Amino acid sequence: MTSHDREGSIDSPRPISNGVKNPLYITTTLPYVNADPHIGFALEIVHADIYARYRTLQGDDVFFNTGTDEHGQKLYEAAQKAGKTPQAYVDEYAAKFRSLKDILNLDPAIHFIRTTDAHHIEAAQEMWRRCQAAGDIEKRTYKGLYCVGDEAFMKDSDLVDGRCPNHPNMDLVELEEENYFFLLSKYQKPLLDYLSREGVILPEWRRQEAIKFVERGLEDFSISRVKEKMPWGIPVPDDDSQVMYVWFDALTNYISTLGWPHDTEKFETYWGTNEVPNAIQMAGKDQVRFQSIMWQAMLKSAGLPSTKSVIYHGFITSGGQKMSKSLGNVIDPMAIVQEYGTDALRYFLARHVHPFEDTDVTMEKFKQVYNADLANGLGNLAARIMKLTETHLEGPVELPKMKLPSKEAKHFDAFEINRGLDYVWERIQLLDQKITTTEPFKVVKVDLEKGKTIIAGLVRDLAHIAACLEPVMPHAARAIGQSIKENKKPENVFPRKE
Repeated sequence: MTSHDREGSIDSPRPISNGVKNPLYITTTLPYVNADPHIGFALEIVHADIYARYRTLQGDDVFFNTGTDEHGQKLYEAAQKAGKTPQAYVDEYAAKFRSLKDILNLDPAIHFIRTTDAHHIEAAQEMWRRCQAAGDIEKRTYKGLYCVGDEAFMKDSDLVDGRCPNHPNMDLVELEEENYFFLLSKYQKPLLDYLSREGVILPEWRRQEAIKFVERGLEDFSISRVKEKMPWGIPVPDDDSQVMYVWFDALTNYISTLGWPHDTEKFETYWGTNEVPNAIQMAGKDQVRFQSIMWQAMLKSAGLPSTKSVIYHGFITSGGQKMSKSLGNVIDPMAIVQEYGTDALRYFLARHVHPFEDTDVTMEKFKQVYNADLANGLGNLAARIMKLTETHLEGPVELPKMKLPSKEAKHFDAFEINRGLDYVWERIQLLDQKITTTEPFKVVKVDLEKGKTIIAGLVRDLAHIAACLEPVMPHAARAIGQSIKENKKPENVFPRKE
């Protein structure tokens, strides 16, 4: 993806590019396709999309990746229960996740990788061969407790009250199998060296969490399953009796989407090199072990550059509890979009869900924010100003080229999108106050030219706000920009909800 491939809000004010096209790679994790898309993944992909759009507006050349994780025991069992073949089952759910591109107004040029894609399967097998050639894969008989929810064997030290902390309602399964292991224990020092660099994990306390995990000692982990027991997976090279463990397979998507191992130019451009890493990953806080430890060890084993940075977000809870269908507190992002619009959901996730910590969300809170910040705030401000221009100005206001304010850019660069939007809403409030103070609707009656000058200034301020909002709320930014271009009051951007 290059920056010129992106959907441009050509009628809205755009920040000035700095003229440097720095390559950047950004990816979400791949959601497991055993359930409909939920608000937790909507949070991750919207935050990633906002950052990708922001960096493109800054002039960077961005490759943005997402997709679906489609192998493993959970999916195999779910397909059997549904009376479908595994491929038919994952095809159905992959289509639902692919539809998020339109539902959440994601960048039109976003890349969508499926782990059942032929080129991904080839890449996963090449990753296996390289790790095996490095002496980091060996076959063993193993007996242990397996969490189907995590698709992972669990150590005693991982358990809380004898259960997987991520799936406390699921019984662990005792398995004894002969399968392949990745020798993670060899990588304690290389991983500590990697994790010693500030910025490889955000927030900082997650980096410290990863360091402590590695310092406690690393155990080799299983990377295959017996095909006879669990046939839904990528075949292990040169061993038809085994299929790849889903995590080993799925993690490789981050580079298979770039055409690795064949397209080395694209891979080195966007993923980067050891000297200049470009890859940024986004993931949930429960992914530290997989993304910043296992995956980084696999990359080192295969002789590939490490990820530049992994950004870990918190969880969304509701009413103080983890979302659960049985509790009736699940929030459906699709339903929000249908009633309030895509930009309203994107705004809420960007400003009112913390980028790193857990956030409690209820529909009552969402509605309050919508009416206060969007209907009575931004929407009302745009209507007031553009009604003045439509009534008192003969034509559109000429706008200067605009640049994202350094204060907002600073927060976006630190992945603190909420703080960047706090700054924008301060500007919205100040602009509201400016209308109250200058009273252009009165001035035009006694001094028309002075009134017009005030109104033109308000329009330029509104255009600047629209430019600031473009990465977060592209529809609203475009609507405001179009109304300025046409010199007319826009349709109600955010109608109030009773």
